[in-house]
Amino acid sequence: MPDDGPTLFGEIRRMARTSGAVGGIAARMAGARLGIATDKQRHAEDLRQILGGLKGPLMKVAQFFSTIPDALPEEYADELANLQSNAPPMGWNFVRRRMRAELGEGWEKKFTDFSHTASHAASLGQVHKATLPDGRIVACKLQYPDMASTVEADLRQLRLALSVYRKLDSTIQQDDVYAELAERLREELDYTREAAQMRLYHHMMRAEPDVTVPTPVMAFCTDRLLTMTWLDGRKIQEVLAENPSQEQRNRMAAALFRAYYTAFYHYGVIHGDPHLGNYQVRADGGINLLDFGAIRVFPPRFVSGVIMLYEAMRDRDDEKAMHAYQLWGFPEVTAEKLQVLNTWARFLYEPLLEDAIRPIQRFEDPNHGRNVAMEVHAGLKRTGGVRPPREFVLLDRSAIGLGSVFLRLRAELNWSAMLREIIADFSEENLRSRQAEALALAGLTVPEHQT
Repeated sequence: MPDDGPTLFGEIRRMARTSGAVGGIAARMAGARLGIATDKQRHAEDLRQILGGLKGPLMKVAQFFSTIPDALPEEYADELANLQSNAPPMGWNFVRRRMRAELGEGWEKKFTDFSHTASHAASLGQVHKATLPDGRIVACKLQYPDMASTVEADLRQLRLALSVYRKLDSTIQQDDVYAELAERLREELDYTREAAQMRLYHHMMRAEPDVTVPTPVMAFCTDRLLTMTWLDGRKIQEVLAENPSQEQRNRMAAALFRAYYTAFYHYGVIHGDPHLGNYQVRADGGINLLDFGAIRVFPPRFVSGVIMLYEAMRDRDDEKAMHAYQLWGFPEVTAEKLQVLNTWARFLYEPLLEDAIRPIQRFEDPNHGRNVAMEVHAGLKRTGGVRPPREFVLLDRSAIGLGSVFLRLRAELNWSAMLREIIADFSEENLRSRQAEALALAGLTVPEHQT
């Protein structure tokens, strides 16, 4: 029988491989708070090397937390944010076992060709190129063995590390953040769900000529095998290495902007894992959008709150900002805490407030974002701390992650004009109607708290 669920032995084995690293973080944080000297930078580098060689979600969790102001110590956030998702692939013996478990004996006869070498390897699975009898070229994404146990063990380690950190600094209360990350990571293990989310994006992007989404081939999909149409494209890093023109850079950035924010403002859906490895550049300069495991559906009222906060930053309207934070789910926002939260909001919305062609960031100081985060953390600590709502996690992650991609692209666009075009006909009623239709077409159900 396939190993669909977590096992006690699997969790113990995973925790044995990671507990030293995570425990080391806790010990060094505690030592630093007590005035004990410790080489945090060296330990952070060691931690990155340990986790970088392990398959699983710890690196994803670290990258998520690196976008929340001072949720992790600076040294750890910086090192873990640089973790590469391209982990070494599993060998052919694993591939044969996984394919036999998912498609049965004689699985190779269901393909006219199946590459023995992985074309891409990431934290939860690896991709092989194959050809179906009808001539279609497909990508087969195979989940690594015992990933359910790996996820549960990593979540236990994360909860332990957060509990230690909270005793030392409770400025940002991570309970809802943890709950959100745990739910998203568990969903990423279900490739049948990812196939539905891929169909969802296929529908949402149907009117975007510069964005291509693969199509799942359901006869070859299971909970741990996702087969989809193969998309030809090149890694963005390869294209950037050839020093493309400003026009090419702008086209890629505009396509990604529309891919993310058309989905969010028209359908209440966000792609929660924005990094260069999840995109390809087509031969004609358009973008292939990949990997649909970390998807979040938002209720219309929350999307209204996001637009309201944008308007509040634009108009410098504190009353509207207060109402927006309430719609977001931030509890007990005092007048003093409002100004602290506005500092973070202005940082996020700043490129959208200027009606001009410009880079995504005008600040030359590479530490500007970190400095803002430290200022926000100090302000929140002074005003009694904050408990970020679940909805904050992926939206913040997407905004910061996508902004980093635009920085790498060195794009210069009128970000404000693009946003205004997307939200021109926004209403909660329109979003609710579009969202219901899209989810039904994709055959997707979402947790009640999301809609």
